Amino acid sequence: MTLATADLCDAHAGKVAGVRVAAPIFRSYGGRSAFHGPIATLKLFEDNGLVRQALDAPGAGRILVVDGGGSLRRALLGDRLAALAVKNGWAGLVIWGAIRDARAIGAMDLGVFALAAIPLKTVKRNLGECDVAVSFAGIDFTPGEWLYADEDGLIVAPVPLHP
Repeated sequence: MTLATADLCDAHAGKVAGVRVAAPIFRSYGGRSAFHGPIATLKLFEDNGLVRQALDAPGAGRILVVDGGGSLRRALLGDRLAALAVKNGWAGLVIWGAIRDARAIGAMDLGVFALAAIPLKTVKRNLGECDVAVSFAGIDFTPGEWLYADEDGLIVAPVPLHP
């Protein structure tokens, strides 16, 4: 089911407490341009070991929101991890940071929003935090809340905005 963020904002912004619209800083890289689901979070920096661990678990239609500190120096997601996300049922990822293998990721049935692409991979130290509230793009992302993304942008709500 595709849900347009503009329509959701028209129907719910100002009516459902806590609906938030992210600043338009992301580029869509995935083959799925519109996606939605409950949020899971990671907070890390230039280290995608926890991204692999998260995507190796069943996604059940969730969105992995990665606070990568906005770093554009190393890619937090590549084609192998994106394929793992598809295999395990993740609906998408929102990365405050960079990805790589953009062409391959663009061919996958996965939503991916990120700041940019860069070919350099990360180090693997498995450092960071899981399932914590993170803040970037002018809004807070809390595990269990709902994220909706499409060509118009990204919104977050404390409850599902669809039937």
